Order: sequence, then structure tokens, then C-alpha cells
Amino acid sequence: MSDQPYTDDDLRAEAARQLSAHGPGASREQTYAAMLDAPIESTRDTDGPTWSEALDAPDLSTPAATINALINDAADVSEWAVHLGADGLEPLGEQLTAHTQNGPWFRLHFAVRPDMPDDMRRALVEGIGQEIAKHFPTA
Repeated sequence: MSDQPYTDDDLRAEAARQLSAHGPGASREQTYAAMLDAPIESTRDTDGPTWSEALDAPDLSTPAATINALINDAADVSEWAVHLGADGLEPLGEQLTAHTQNGPWFRLHFAVRPDMPDDMRRALVEGIGQEIAKHFPTA
């Protein structure tokens, strides 16, 4: 019997709870304040402006409200994230999405070991995509 009063699963569950607690629930004002000095992602490669450099203060309220809604409406994937990290996996930027007339039907995200070769990563995503495509009607 172990001297520790907790298991690895206990550690993961607590990490997921805390990660989840720090995400949703921010007010629009907190979201607004947090974005002021943050670079706009699409301009990061060109050393582009921060939100406050790109927009006057009154114009920041609309994107702040949208960002706040996205945060508060986000799916809680804290438990998945904790398990991925505990297993030493890292997310890939690639994803597969099946669309319907009403928006996405499903979306698959991938996480792999950091030492997985690029060609194997590509084969994984493409192979799964090709296999799924066999079951969709062609237009």
C-alpha cells in the first residue's frame, strides 16, 4: 500500500478542475483589459499591432464582447488537456471537420508524441480523413 493519500487519477482530476476554473467566467471588462496589450494573432508574424494600437478604445468593446462570449461558450476540454499532457502528447494544428448545411457535424483534433516524425503525422491525419470520406456521399 502506498504512503500517498492520492492517486495519479486524483492529480489529473484536480488539475482539470483548476484549469477549468481559470477559463470561463471572466467579465467583459476583464476580457477587455486582458486584450489591450496582446498582439493580434494574424499580425504576430509581421510584428503587427496590439489590440489597443489597432483600435480606439470605443471600438474595442465589440471584439471584447465576442471574445468573452467565445470563452464562456467554450467546451470544457480541461480533462482531455490534462490527460494529453500527462501522457506526453502535444496537439497538432491539423484537424478534420465534417460540415453540414447547419455547420460542423463533427471535428477531430489530434495529439501525438513530440518525437513522431512529420511524415507519420501527415499520414495519420490524411489516412483518417480518407477513411472517413468513404462514408460520406459525394456531391
